[in-house]
Amino acid sequence: LGRCNKSASGYDGTWTTNSIIFDNSYFILLQSLRWRRRKWKGPFQYEAKVAGKTVMMLPTDLALLRDPSFRKHVSIYANDRAQFERDFSAAFQKLEELGTDRLVSSNIWAVDGM
Repeated sequence: LGRCNKSASGYDGTWTTNSIIFDNSYFILLQSLRWRRRKWKGPFQYEAKVAGKTVMMLPTDLALLRDPSFRKHVSIYANDRAQFERDFSAAFQKLEELGTDRLVSSNIWAVDGM
C-alpha cells in the first residue's frame, strides 16, 4: 500500500508489513490490531506491532472504524480480498475514464519561487 515519508508529509512508517504488495492487508491490520499513539516528536499517528514489525495508521485511517458506514466496508474488505480487488478495480477504472478538468498545475518542489 505504500508508506509515509517524514520528509514529505511529516508522518513516518508503513501501513502494512510489506509496503510494495497491493492486497487487503491494510484492512485486516486496521481492524485487528491494537493501535496506540506513537510517542515521538512528529505529528499525531498510531502504531502497532505485527510479525516483529512496526506499522502505522493515521487518525484518518482509524476514523474508518468509528463511522458505522465505513466500518462495514473495512470489515468486508478485510474478510474478502476478491471483493476489495473488484471494488477497487471498478473505482480506479472510473477515475481513469472520467478524468478531471479541475487539476491545478503546481510545482510542490519549488523553493522560494524557483
